[in-house]
Amino acid sequence: MRVPSPDREAWKPVENRPVPNIAVLISGRGSNLRAIVSAVRAGELRARIAVVLSNRADAGGLDFARTEGLTAVVIRHGDFASREAYDAALVAELRRHEVSLVCLAGFMRQLGAGFCDAFRNAVLNIHPSLLPSFPGLHAQRQALAHGVTLSGATVHFVWPELDAGPILMQAAVPVLAGDTESSLADRILVEEHRLYPRAIQLVLDGGWRIEGRRVIANAPATLR
Repeated sequence: MRVPSPDREAWKPVENRPVPNIAVLISGRGSNLRAIVSAVRAGELRARIAVVLSNRADAGGLDFARTEGLTAVVIRHGDFASREAYDAALVAELRRHEVSLVCLAGFMRQLGAGFCDAFRNAVLNIHPSLLPSFPGLHAQRQALAHGVTLSGATVHFVWPELDAGPILMQAAVPVLAGDTESSLADRILVEEHRLYPRAIQLVLDGGWRIEGRRVIANAPATLR
């Protein structure tokens, strides 16, 4: 049998690992969903978006997901008698799609202990501040009210406590004189779109662990 020469292009080794399923949860226009889709399409994020899920039927990101040929599902929180019942319905739907990592992208619902236990260390969120500063709603407004000179974006693991899980990646954004809530939000969003796909890929690649509140990676530089 003739063996191809090792210097031929066709003889180069090809990675052949299963592509993991991820879910993206949204409540609004889905700008971070768009960034994740772009990263997948460009091959920068090696994942398959198995489902886009929203708690709101009018979320603009659902239309985008459908145009991209993605499965888009609505599970309205108002249809459930309790937070626990809603979380259980989310878990069932995500398991149906064999999801291994859940990515919150403007999902305006706090997830409880049952959900976090079902996807232990496998739920990410992106928040528009340098956590632990300014958790919760209107982070940019909080930053301006406190007169800080630096804000930014944080990707963190999700724990039941609000915006309290271990920090995976952060990017700083200067607060400029004359900034409004909207102008600061727009500049932070640029960093969110850059940061989130990188953080998702880092988690999917493995080689990290959580110690207390710290995320420890084999190559610490990758967490910057």
